[in-house]
Amino acid sequence: MAKGFTDEDDALLAELGVEVEAEQTATHTPREERIIAGFEEIQRFFEEHGYAPQHGEGRDIFERLYAVRLDRIRDQSDCRALVEPLDHQGLLGDVAAAPQAAADELDDDALLAELGIDADGSDLTELKHVRSVADKRAAEEIANRERCEDFETFKPLFEQVQKELDTGLRETRPFERKAEIEEGRFFILGGQKAYIAEIGETFTQEYGDRDARMRVIFDNGTESNMLMRSLQRALHKDDAGRRITEPTAGPLFANKTADGDEASGTIYVLRSKSSLPLVAENRDVLHKIGVTSGKVERRIANAKLDPTFLMAEVEVVATYELYNINRSKLENLIHRIFEPARLDIEVIDRFGHPIIPREWFLVPLYAIDEAVDRIRDGSIASYRYNPEQAALVPYR
Repeated sequence: MAKGFTDEDDALLAELGVEVEAEQTATHTPREERIIAGFEEIQRFFEEHGYAPQHGEGRDIFERLYAVRLDRIRDQSDCRALVEPLDHQGLLGDVAAAPQAAADELDDDALLAELGIDADGSDLTELKHVRSVADKRAAEEIANRERCEDFETFKPLFEQVQKELDTGLRETRPFERKAEIEEGRFFILGGQKAYIAEIGETFTQEYGDRDARMRVIFDNGTESNMLMRSLQRALHKDDAGRRITEPTAGPLFANKTADGDEASGTIYVLRSKSSLPLVAENRDVLHKIGVTSGKVERRIANAKLDPTFLMAEVEVVATYELYNINRSKLENLIHRIFEPARLDIEVIDRFGHPIIPREWFLVPLYAIDEAVDRIRDGSIASYRYNPEQAALVPYR
């Protein structure tokens, strides 16, 4: 009987030559519908890849899930009988030859648990929080740290890196490639700095991946004897995971570029020709230090109209080309270094407004040259400028 019609209606429609579609009633339980849907997913996998889903840690998590699910269907007679009419690809095969599994119920969460995968209860095609056995092992390996007995040897390295991060000599960037994991490099994992102290001999894993055992020191005084690929996976999965750049990664100052270097600008040192008494008395040691992305000549073209240049002409006494570096961070770094010698002067601009320039320092040129050299070799974080000695001196 068609839905919404009586038997008499159906008979009348039949006489008129109208096909009557019989009302469909549910023939499967929710569990059976779930089994059929699961088997259809396995069939789609077969059609797409040309083979039945296989077991193995190196395989996609869904393939491994489908493989366990297929084992369950083969093993349970009621499941097998239910989907047999649909098996035009011969997936059920011979029960005796099929791998046997121990589950009594075809439950996807149980299958995920057997695979070592965490699920949040969402649909299997929308798993959001999944971890393979290998990933779980990696997480356990990272968490399994021991006290670093010789941490005092590494502590100064972490302190130096922090200084270089504070001064802008180093930066943190997202982790991108396995090749970035090298002996002597620093990373941030789980909010802690990690130092690659040693990398052992490279070997080939079961699935053909190259790997190596490492000694990794953490800034909280612990260490881990983890695998390189374990660290790689952890850094990729940690949203806050970062690599710490090298202070000498590319030339900061050079007379010419190398292949792949990206020009950032020019740092310039100027001397004022102002007739102001304070300037005239200290002309040989009074310098303006700045950074520009364009031509220095263009930057100083209207110096005599600009209170930043003390409303006077200037001469260029030194320039340094910048490559692969943040201009504003570098300028701020240099200004902080020479802060104790900053010139305190007020200049009246052409509109009669008082202006206090911030980029003039009572610093001899040789001290600026030394600061540039120490920024280049990464040692500047250990030095400060002493205006009484007119020199950079080590922190005590």
